[in-house]
Amino acid sequence: MTLVSDQVRRLDAYLDRLPVLADLTPGDAISESEHQKTIAAQALSSPRIDQLLRLVQSLSSTSSSQPLIPLDSIRSVLIQSDILTCHADGTTSLPAVEAKSYYENEVEWLLVTKATVQVYGSILNTLLDRIIPLSDDIWYWSEVLNSHTYSSLYTVQTSPLRLWAWTQEVYSASKTRLNSFDVRDASSDLVQAGSGVTQQWRKFYGIVRESIVERSLANVQRKVLSPVAYCRTEARKKQVELEKLREITASGLGVLMDEGLQFGSNDGKVQLQGAHLKGVVERSVALIDMVLKEVSTLDTGVHEFEDKVFAGVEEDAELSVHLEDTATPGRSSVLARRLLNILDEVLPQHVSTMNQLAIVNGRPHAVVRYWIPAVIGVVSSSTILRILVNRQAEIVEWITDFGATVRDFWLNWVVEPTQKVVKTIRHDETSEIAIMSRDSLKADRESLERMVVEFAQDNPKFAVADSAMTDAHISEIRRKVAEGDVTPVLRAYETYLKKPLSGAITGDLVRSLLIQSQELVFGFVGLTPGVLVSIGVFRYLRAMLGGRSGRQHSGTAGRAIRILRNIDRILSDASPTDSNMLSYKDHGLLLCELHVLRSLTTKLLPRSMQQDFLEDLDDLANIKGIGFQAKALARIRWAYARWLR
Repeated sequence: MTLVSDQVRRLDAYLDRLPVLADLTPGDAISESEHQKTIAAQALSSPRIDQLLRLVQSLSSTSSSQPLIPLDSIRSVLIQSDILTCHADGTTSLPAVEAKSYYENEVEWLLVTKATVQVYGSILNTLLDRIIPLSDDIWYWSEVLNSHTYSSLYTVQTSPLRLWAWTQEVYSASKTRLNSFDVRDASSDLVQAGSGVTQQWRKFYGIVRESIVERSLANVQRKVLSPVAYCRTEARKKQVELEKLREITASGLGVLMDEGLQFGSNDGKVQLQGAHLKGVVERSVALIDMVLKEVSTLDTGVHEFEDKVFAGVEEDAELSVHLEDTATPGRSSVLARRLLNILDEVLPQHVSTMNQLAIVNGRPHAVVRYWIPAVIGVVSSSTILRILVNRQAEIVEWITDFGATVRDFWLNWVVEPTQKVVKTIRHDETSEIAIMSRDSLKADRESLERMVVEFAQDNPKFAVADSAMTDAHISEIRRKVAEGDVTPVLRAYETYLKKPLSGAITGDLVRSLLIQSQELVFGFVGLTPGVLVSIGVFRYLRAMLGGRSGRQHSGTAGRAIRILRNIDRILSDASPTDSNMLSYKDHGLLLCELHVLRSLTTKLLPRSMQQDFLEDLDDLANIKGIGFQAKALARIRWAYARWLR
């Protein structure tokens, strides 16, 4: 889902709401009689109108994910509609003048309008697809210009091309001089000299030397500047051309978005009907035609381009908005023919010209950029092969040793330590590592037993019912302490807690508290290693399984932040109009950034937030004033900051 898709879907929905067939009456003078209704019903049920309505339905945006129809399908629908005829040589002409009903003319206009909406959306996508790659090429030239190392590398990479161009120039100049050479004078000179062949070769070498000197004098800049400086000048020139092409294309995009197919207001209310709507359609088609023809012209600035486009639309010979009745039979045919001309000639020529400009001024071809390592690889391949053959035994030994090293590392540093950890966890008696085995806390447990036994001996009333302590009683206390039972200490704590002051003075209350604290310490000491191991394993698995997706999300979020930064620069550096609106160029650049940002929505935001994000992006894209758009940008930054980190 893109900005263009939303725009096409809105326009298509607007056309579906128009009362095209609900109240079609040829004129106000005809009353709504039963006879008139019968005639209208018969006209609307004719095979011709049925065919047109089916074609109109095929041009509707029925899919929310793919609202745009392929251009080949649009062309096929226009031809199948029989609004115009197509000759065998591919040219088109108007059909023979026939008596058409008012209803048929209106349905033909609806079909042509639907086709115009689809062509309009495809042209917007084409301009977007041309603008976005230009930014990458401009960034490439910036890297070349900002780094002396990259400038030197670019000089070496393109040296074969410059040598070939210089050779072609010398050959062309030499060929021109040879063609202008007087053969008769040369023949007499050769006869007098007595050495015809030698004299011919000398003459040829002389012509070549003169051509080389001539080309050297013509390229004084190459002799004054160093090769690196000359290449930097060339790179800067190409960067300027690409920036101009990007600005003019963005201006064309802004012109089409702001001025093309302006049917109604944003609230969806119908504002244009009848002749006015048809005039808007005709003017929009003329606007598309002019933009495609002039957008690839780099000898003018942005303002000159805009003036030329609007002047061309106003002076268009096929524009009929100045007529009182644009519903004249045949006007839909003229518009359909013009759409076919755009699809068959204007758009392919525009794409070809833009591709040529991108090739001439864009980054060098991959062959040019990577021929140096390719040549090094080819040249050194024989040496590498000879080394491999001469040292075959040593290489085999190295590979064997490397395999043995990897195997020993895996067994000694991964497998065996893992087995020891597993044995430790399972309390294996043969384990060499003791995190918490049966004997790891033996000394601490024995210390706790001694403290409880001594406390019971000093306070026998809390340990046994009798006043005397026997060995059997002591053994029973030791057994219970080993199981975690310190009942004598707890009984004393409960008793002394009733009289804490006397218990604190005698020290028995403090003693019982310290013994209980020691018991808790032993429990936590035994629990801590298992908890730490569990946490470590959990973090490792989460980092291993989620690290890649986390890095991808971080990269996508970083790209989104850079786009927001570009949008902020566009709004800050924009030259507003008198009504404080963005210019066509700035609006086009803004739409390009938003087009890329919308494609990142599904990767960054949860599904529950995507609709709100798209609404805020629409506010940022709509022309309601720079202040309104700046507020929308600020809202996007704080509302979705959590997902843009």
